[in-house]
Amino acid sequence: MKLNELKPAEGAVKSRKRVGRGKGSGLGKTSARGEKGQKSRRGYSAKRGFEGGQMPLHRRLPKRGFTNIFAPITEEITLSLISKHYEDGEIVTLQSLREKKLVGSKIERIVILASGELTKKVTVIADRVTKGAREAIAAKGGDVQESAPAQAE
Repeated sequence: MKLNELKPAEGAVKSRKRVGRGKGSGLGKTSARGEKGQKSRRGYSAKRGFEGGQMPLHRRLPKRGFTNIFAPITEEITLSLISKHYEDGEIVTLQSLREKKLVGSKIERIVILASGELTKKVTVIADRVTKGAREAIAAKGGDVQESAPAQAE
């Protein structure tokens, strides 16, 4: 078999319907669009969620909750990520995570989670450290320090 001999599977490709080509084609006159009305005109496309004029579902349902735009942007860091990117004796801080490009520049706080296995002895300075993560770091001989959250001025 060669590239120039490749063909689609039998019945996989159908020729398109040529509408509006006279009565004899069976798709003449209205071109399979029915009679009059908005849907028969060119350029018609139903808008997302449009229900024919009935109040759409997304407007019938009540609004709930909100997103606090002033909340600090927090990133969750796992122990396995720390093991992968840090050596013995290194200090894990928000700044060092930024330098290693593990978190973005807009991240304001980090939370250390006990997901994965810690294989290195590291010092962690974070805004929050879960109980399991704290125990895993201590078990490897590491140290945990919680940085004080930034005070609003």
